[in-house]
Parts: sequence; C-alpha cells; structure tokens
Amino acid sequence: MNTFSAQVKKELGELNNLANKNIVKAELSGYLLTSSSEEFLTESKYNINRFGKLLSNLYINDYKIDMRGNNFVIVTKKNSLNDYFTYKIDMNDIEQQKSLVRGAFMGAGTVTDPKGNYHLEIVFEKEENAKYINEILQGFELKSNVTKRENKFIVYIEEGESISNFLAYVGALKSVLKFENARVIKEVRNNVNRLVNCETANLNKTINSSVKQIEDIKFLKKINKFDELTEKEQELAELRLKNPNASLLELGEMLEPKLSKSGVNHRLEGISKAAERNGKK
Repeated sequence: MNTFSAQVKKELGELNNLANKNIVKAELSGYLLTSSSEEFLTESKYNINRFGKLLSNLYINDYKIDMRGNNFVIVTKKNSLNDYFTYKIDMNDIEQQKSLVRGAFMGAGTVTDPKGNYHLEIVFEKEENAKYINEILQGFELKSNVTKRENKFIVYIEEGESISNFLAYVGALKSVLKFENARVIKEVRNNVNRLVNCETANLNKTINSSVKQIEDIKFLKKINKFDELTEKEQELAELRLKNPNASLLELGEMLEPKLSKSGVNHRLEGISKAAERNGKK
C-alpha cells in the first residue's frame, strides 16, 4: 500500500466514533460489501485493527487474526456476520451513509499520492455493491464511476477536488489538508511549467522568424536588389541585421519615429515578398 493511502487508513482507523451502534453496523457493513466470505484479508494493520474494533463493539468476539505472507487475515466463525452482509442502513441518515462508504474504503480502497496522478478506487466482488456505493457518492456530487477489471468491479474517482471531498466525506480531515497542500504545490508547478513552455515556444518562434528575416535581407544584398526596398524597409532591415535577437516590439521602439509591432511586421513582410519576387525560396 502506498504511503499516502496508509496514512489515510491510519487516520480513519483511529476515529473515535464507535459509541453509536448504527454507525458501527454501517461501517462494518461497508467492509463486508467489498468481500464475499467470513474471511477478511488486508496488508494494513490499521485496517485490521479497525475491523476488529467494529466486531468487538458489536460483541462478535469469535474471531482470530493471523498473518498470511505479508497480509493480515481476520477470520470469524461461520454465520456470525450474516446479518451484516445484508445490513440495510437508513438512507436518510447521512452519518450512516458516510460510515458505510468509510467501511468500504477501509475494506478495499486505495488512493494515490497526490504528488502524482489523482486516483482513488474501491474494489468490489459484486457489481450490485459497487453500484450501491457509487450511487451514494454521486448523491453527494462526488464524481465517481464504476468499471470492471478482470472479475472485480471498481468504484473510482480521478478528479482531484472530488478525491479531496471524498476524504472529507469519510472523515479523514488531516489527510484532506495533506492532499490539498500537495495539490496546490503541484498546480503551481504545472502553471510554472506551462509558462516556461509558452515562453520557450515564443522565444523559438522569435528566433526562427529573425533568422528568416536576416536571410531575406542578406539575399537581397547579395543579388544587389536591396535598393528595391523602400527607405523605411531599408532602415528596418539594417536595424534587424544589427539586432538579430530583438523582438518586433523592441525593433519598433528603436525606430524614429517609433513603430508599432504590427507596423514592424508589415515592413518585414514587404522585405520577405521582395526576396520571394527575386527568386528566394
């Protein structure tokens, strides 16, 4: 499990909200929506501890926790969880809805580090359970969708703001702050990169245009056709040769009287057309 996902589950696993039995039942039911057996397996110790707390809170003590490879596995006696596999929450109770979704996320959810691409998902064994959770999320305007991957059904969110809202929705408020902080830093960096790329593109365009203009001017001089240019075009041509890196705006500022960027461009186009008339390709 990635570090950020582990941090989120640690925070959720430590929530002190188990006094209300309906909340406990809803969260446990959320866990079970992602499973299909009396056995629950996870690589997160925070996850398995929370699951055990939910069971103990409901006086279900006939379970044991073992290790299986790098995973924790919690096993209950047959039929002890039957009532909670099909437990129906009160859909008018927002806190029960949040607890159900929180349990599903704890049971089979992951969220990527916000420094990278945004992606949150919850994996379900049954399509009907995935659609059930997705319907709840969309009811809170969280931009979630359902897809199938191999034999599993995935509820996923790929938009940064919706992931942030999801974390707040399930109660991971500290994680929301970390997520938003990383998101802001990434957005600033992206904006800086876009500006740099834009400036680079503009610089390359200026350089390429300047190179062509200088080639046109030198061509006209080489074939003794420079005098075909108007006096104003000749003045600008000499200025361009002396200032190969200047922008059109800067060239216009050097003229007397000063000339606008569009005016400079118009004169340079006249020089270019003169070069073309005289055989320059």
